[in-house]
Amino acid sequence: MIVEMTTGATPEEIDGVVQRAKSLGLNIQLNFGTDRMVVAILGSNTGQLSTDIFAVFPGVASVTRVMKPYKLASREFKAEDSLVFIDGIEIGGRRIVVMAGPCAVESEEQLMEAAKAVKESGASVLRGGAFKPRTSPFSFQGLEKAGLELLAQAKEHFGIPVITEVVDPHDVNLVAKFVDILQVGSRNMQNFALLINVGKSNSPVVLKRGFSCTITEWLTAADYLLAEGNNQVILCERGIRTFEDSTRFSLDISSIPVIKRNSHLPVIVDPSHAAGHYSLVPAIAKAAVAAGADGLLIEVHPNPKEALVDGLQSLTPSAFARLMEELRPIAKSVGRHM
Repeated sequence: MIVEMTTGATPEEIDGVVQRAKSLGLNIQLNFGTDRMVVAILGSNTGQLSTDIFAVFPGVASVTRVMKPYKLASREFKAEDSLVFIDGIEIGGRRIVVMAGPCAVESEEQLMEAAKAVKESGASVLRGGAFKPRTSPFSFQGLEKAGLELLAQAKEHFGIPVITEVVDPHDVNLVAKFVDILQVGSRNMQNFALLINVGKSNSPVVLKRGFSCTITEWLTAADYLLAEGNNQVILCERGIRTFEDSTRFSLDISSIPVIKRNSHLPVIVDPSHAAGHYSLVPAIAKAAVAAGADGLLIEVHPNPKEALVDGLQSLTPSAFARLMEELRPIAKSVGRHM
């Protein structure tokens, strides 16, 4: 249930609703809106309760049921767009935020060269994988902690925030010490133990859509993060698995406006994983910006031919610089900027 308080509701009136919910064994989340406070009443048995239980309290303007499986990620809970701030960078506002870098951290030389290139071209965040869960156990699995240390070194040297994927619930605190944004990968979108630990960390998080998951399942997974009090959640569309095999995955471009209609969370797009081939990345990136994405997550490698992971879908620094220039007029045409 969503309990909307009247404008100017007193702390005592809000607490009355909160205490009543707790007495029924329900959980609550508070959303301090610009005009009104919204209290989300959460629990498996809310469907059995009458809305009158809360409507009778002083200071309550309205009580509505959220019929969607996801609650906290919904527009019913929060009507205005959420903004996520990382080192002064606003994600979800008018600026298109680009996160770029190699799929995997391979060496100090490789990462530093990539960091320098993407920052000079206008990227706001450096990406790089330290832990690399792969389809095959015989593939390169990442430098792990050494990779985290290199990311922290790149951040300090170039003054750019960094993002990396966390794959194990037990590694959340370790990874959060080194990077600014935690990424939950596609395969872990419904790893609920991981989501709960990431939510408790209160670190900004990018939640990738599972490649066989619906938008409803994706937003419900986001609720796991939000339910732990982490309101710094960014969604990432990276393509889904369909019968089409001409690209690595099928980018669901329609998910962007659907998310914007149904959720307050910012959404970015990973054109690299959707494309699977560097030649397709620019067109998909442009389409994402035109469709309303709040940012992009792009793989850039100093020498893709020597990449240990996903070299075929990685842009060279020069190709990335060219793409950034081509994106600027598209962003401007939809009222955004790079």
